[in-house]
Amino acid sequence: MDGPMKRILLPLTLGVALVAQAGAALADVITLKSGYPDSYVVQKGDTLWDISAHFLNDPWRWPNLWGNNPQIANPHLIYPGDKLSLIFIDGQPRLVHKPVVRKSPEGRAQPKGDAVPTVDLALIQPYLIQNRVVDAAWFKQQPLLLGGETASRHHVAGQQVYVDGSLPVGQKVGFYTGGRVFNREGDGETLGQEAILTATGQVVASGDLSTVMLKTSFRETKPGNRLLALDDSALLPVYFVPKAAEVSEPTKILASGIDIREMGKLDVVYIDRGAVDGVTQGDVFAIFRDGDEVVIDKDGIPVPSADRSSYDKVLATISDTSTYQLPANYHGNLMVFKVFNNTALGLIMVNERPVRVNDRLETPKPPLLGE
Repeated sequence: MDGPMKRILLPLTLGVALVAQAGAALADVITLKSGYPDSYVVQKGDTLWDISAHFLNDPWRWPNLWGNNPQIANPHLIYPGDKLSLIFIDGQPRLVHKPVVRKSPEGRAQPKGDAVPTVDLALIQPYLIQNRVVDAAWFKQQPLLLGGETASRHHVAGQQVYVDGSLPVGQKVGFYTGGRVFNREGDGETLGQEAILTATGQVVASGDLSTVMLKTSFRETKPGNRLLALDDSALLPVYFVPKAAEVSEPTKILASGIDIREMGKLDVVYIDRGAVDGVTQGDVFAIFRDGDEVVIDKDGIPVPSADRSSYDKVLATISDTSTYQLPANYHGNLMVFKVFNNTALGLIMVNERPVRVNDRLETPKPPLLGE
């Protein structure tokens, strides 16, 4: 979270806490941040997450603040210029908005532009079609780029290339190169291979060798790249609704989106669970790192893991030791925006400490009464 702030618990009725509705009802408690505004005018470039952060300590709870039905895919659409007002209904805070209708000098209504998205799409746009995680054996069986109309080994947009196999004329395709192979640390299960988009194109002639006209280029496209069909099913719904992830199996950060050691706010990460584990778009996870294991030596001095290598050398001479596992530390939260069979991509929305591979993911906890 972006700095500690005192939580203000809003009761169902004035002066009455939610003690009688502890348990499941607690998950729906909305906590407004200290100094929350009474109203807000939507600005160009805002996201639903940004707007909720003006009011909530946990912005991902905005569906509750807006009174959204979680079964509805699209929340209330708002646009730059709309005024949002905070009101209370039966003691519960709700955001309502009054749309601003702009008119031309002639009195005709003018388009308001794009509605406010859940998150900044510019941050994740490259991952919507450029990153896929697929079965490695299946990937090797896909049509192979053999060469192009020029003698160059690298092909760019506007050139024709040739692929082994008969493909439907007019089909939209992407050329991919193999990336990292992902394995789950706990059980060693292979989760798939990263497929990295190099170019998109369209089939213009079919036969034993099919011809593809390259439309866009993202990186070097060369013989050996594999062809995969493109469709709109993998594109991100702009208005998906965030919700607490339901974790039934141990879940961890699998890798960073761009293979860096430490990640922070607005960085993209892979997680080691996917659709087969029930992960869906909009799932919010809390990120934790296990606490250190501390050993008490014979002199009663705590020895942290960082000093363990030298400590191990004399371990055999110590007869009376105690070991303590320190509590896990909260590092932030992330929201899933794209799901594959065995993995998923998430965007780190809040981080209080750097995030690393193998950090643990859990269901976000509701606020405590009186917190």
